[in-house]
Amino acid sequence: MPIPTSKSELLGAITDRFAKLDRALDAVPAELADEKTMEGHAKGTFMSPNNLVSYLIGWNVLVLKWLEHDRNGETVIFQEVRYKWSQLRELAQKFYRDYSEHSFDENRDQLARVKERLIAEISERTDDELYGSPWHGKWTKGRMIQFNSSSPYENARGRIRKWLKQKTL
Repeated sequence: MPIPTSKSELLGAITDRFAKLDRALDAVPAELADEKTMEGHAKGTFMSPNNLVSYLIGWNVLVLKWLEHDRNGETVIFQEVRYKWSQLRELAQKFYRDYSEHSFDENRDQLARVKERLIAEISERTDDELYGSPWHGKWTKGRMIQFNSSSPYENARGRIRKWLKQKTL
């Protein structure tokens, strides 16, 4: 799928890639959802399918925070508090911990809800607001949203499918 360059394309990418991810997550056996045998977000680490869903929730919540600050005219801090862009490994671990008390199904429900909130936020914005000017460095608001929603959904789907194939060998 090409990189979105409009609001409608961004909404389509998020919806399409989330649906494909959701179908892949449907194939995860409940008894394996917390098994940390999937390649992690940093070299030499491992995570569970539930950790992967937690990671996606964390990034989506962060994007919603950016959009809320932007709407309120506040300074948007793109890094999570206490984390730099060079500390994404640590940020992934934080997201795993943030949602570790929730079951796989609870986290999947939470991810679906946060994705719907993201769609609502995007729907309130114009093409010009999303793609008309840089928002973070050279990246537009739409591109920053896509970097942290539909792209990770697609990546996560690939990880889940690869992991499931390894489980069936």
